[in-house]
Amino acid sequence: MIRTVFVLPTLLLLSAVMAYAQSTPGLVGRVDDRTYISPGGVYRVRVPVLPELGGTISDTGNVVVFRDDYNVHVSIGSFPLDATQRWELSTRGLKDYLPAFFASLVMPDFQKMFPGTHIESGVYLPNFLGGSLLCYTLLPGGSMFVAELGDIQPSGGPPVAKRGNLIFMQNHVVYVISIELAERSLEGALYNKTTEQENTILRSRLNDVVSTMEFAVPNE
Repeated sequence: MIRTVFVLPTLLLLSAVMAYAQSTPGLVGRVDDRTYISPGGVYRVRVPVLPELGGTISDTGNVVVFRDDYNVHVSIGSFPLDATQRWELSTRGLKDYLPAFFASLVMPDFQKMFPGTHIESGVYLPNFLGGSLLCYTLLPGGSMFVAELGDIQPSGGPPVAKRGNLIFMQNHVVYVISIELAERSLEGALYNKTTEQENTILRSRLNDVVSTMEFAVPNE
């Protein structure tokens, strides 16, 4: 019986690895065991979804998206700084540069896809990852879990999705990790979390992702 307990997780892990290998043939990066390795090997991160739960991975040269059929939607963007951006960073300092980066290069994409998107709140964390920006965004009609709602139409129109975003820099690469709070869209009228509780949940989930990341010096 004890032997079976240890063998079963091993078989499930091997099944998951094989499923990823079969279901992600078009990746720009690659998956090695349960680890996603970005194009150029700039970073690696533990895959936060499982094929058995409908987990999928899609990516471009700069962004990877992990999602499943239940409550996981995580995106990681990595953007190497060019000479102009490095100069701007040196003149503004990281505390001012990260909010400007997010506002000018990330938010316009959100707002184009989901008009009315705005920043709910944000805070600079000087002692986390060498300095990082944590902000929360509200996206009207911007939930990635609309399909899971099925034929149920929320009163008042599509839900206003909420994402936690962590922006930081390692080795002259700016990272933007974004996680949707799926429960906010899926639970409908039963949802009753306060803003502070939402922020705590999202921050914890962002920390969980970062804790599995490894960073390398980018190829010049």
